[in-house]
Amino acid sequence: MMLDGSGVCTPAEILPWAARIFTDKLALISAGRAFSYTDLERQSAAMASALRQRGITEGDVVSICGQNSWQWVVAYHGALRAGAVVNPLNVMLSGPELAYALNDCHARALFAAAAPTPAAAVAEQVPTLQIVAEFGDASPHGAVGFAALLQEAVTPAPTVRPADPRELCAIAYTSGTTGHPKGAMQSHQSILLNCALTASMHGRNDRDIVVSALPAAHVYGNVVINSTFLTGGTVVLMERFNPAEALQLIAAEHATMFEGVPMMYGLMISDPLFEHADLTSLRKSTVGGQAMSPELARQWEKRSGARLLELWGMTELSGLGATHSLHAPAVLGSVGMPLPGMEMKILDMGDSDCEAAVGERGELVVRGPLVMMGYFGNPAGTAEVLDEEGWLRTGDVAFRDHDGYYYVVDRSKDMILTGGYNVYPAELERVIGEHPGVAMVGVGKRGDAVRGEIAVAYIVARDGAQLNEQDIVDFCATRLAAYKRPRAVVFVEQLPLTGSGKLLRRRLSALDPIQACLSAGTAT
Repeated sequence: MMLDGSGVCTPAEILPWAARIFTDKLALISAGRAFSYTDLERQSAAMASALRQRGITEGDVVSICGQNSWQWVVAYHGALRAGAVVNPLNVMLSGPELAYALNDCHARALFAAAAPTPAAAVAEQVPTLQIVAEFGDASPHGAVGFAALLQEAVTPAPTVRPADPRELCAIAYTSGTTGHPKGAMQSHQSILLNCALTASMHGRNDRDIVVSALPAAHVYGNVVINSTFLTGGTVVLMERFNPAEALQLIAAEHATMFEGVPMMYGLMISDPLFEHADLTSLRKSTVGGQAMSPELARQWEKRSGARLLELWGMTELSGLGATHSLHAPAVLGSVGMPLPGMEMKILDMGDSDCEAAVGERGELVVRGPLVMMGYFGNPAGTAEVLDEEGWLRTGDVAFRDHDGYYYVVDRSKDMILTGGYNVYPAELERVIGEHPGVAMVGVGKRGDAVRGEIAVAYIVARDGAQLNEQDIVDFCATRLAAYKRPRAVVFVEQLPLTGSGKLLRRRLSALDPIQACLSAGTAT
């Protein structure tokens, strides 16, 4: 069975196959170090051997929690080669959050950074752990150093077993906006197909040089890395995003592709280097995670000369669910069409048994080989979102046009109900983001005695811009219906973001002085 047409059947086979085909071609640049495909394969094989030496067997869960690095990539592929189930974790998790996830998935091994939460300290709270490794060369107390663990490898390394593509490959935790996060069970098929189909839709090839700061632990970042490996390209992996550094890397490495979230593009466009940055090597870019302002997209495309491909995805799909094809006509504001083999439909907001009419907003549902197996150890949570016919409820509000293109409006839980009208923060963010003095914007909600809820815009101004609340109100007056306009504007120095650079709307209220007073019970 050749899921991606190359002879690769599972993600564990990506590097061994690529090393045979592309051998000494440059595969990864990370923190100033360069690795060929042969280098990466040898390192991951050694890690697989070391894990086996330490007692990790097929089906054991290996968790990885750290910033982007070559070690992260080696740990991921080494665990897969050892036959383990990989558990990528957000590096921004607090100690209790990390301990919860490790206990929930019964992790047997943990790769982690020494900061912000020492791995050894968390390990004491997880009785199933038998290996704790910290990224770096040292061997800290209670943990083994990454370099030392690699030295424990013996030859020959474990061979990649012929796994059933429908078996469990990874457990990826959702962001946990309410209660505890849930572990989406991703099959070998869903991960590999997502990488292969994304590579096809985006026209990847072995000449691509891809700059990315997307977290490797996030499904978008994982697809960026492994779809590039599948096609023999080169990944230039940033430890974390910095707009000036990203612009410099694009020029220095002659990047053909940049991949990120809207905030990254906004920060690069606002950076003083942007006007004179050398972006001539770029041929394409991708943007996902959240809706992007059309004006921001136009600015990037005009300045870079590269096609910007918008996309949509989620953890429960192992990555992308919809995107644009590189060679198809551009439809600004749309996330494109479903990946091949996937089905999408929009359910009526008032009657979930009926489909919404073309152009009408409703809940987006999806079905196909990319859909998760369910939530780990949580059949009740699985039943809430996955029906017997395989349809996954995404929680996203969307609509479809007459040509079959999909438009994701917002998360249903983020919707603001003001005076009986539905207002979607992402729509306001797209409009306000077009103001020339706005660097970043997030829209949240505040309780209101008259309207129930009102929209509040939290704005980071561009350097040198002199903005006030009336400027924003006037700007919105001719671009948004009266009921959609923000009723309050709060200027801030920065917005709360996830590790992948997405806006954390649930934390916006902490920036609102009035909301803080209301929460403290001091407002009258």
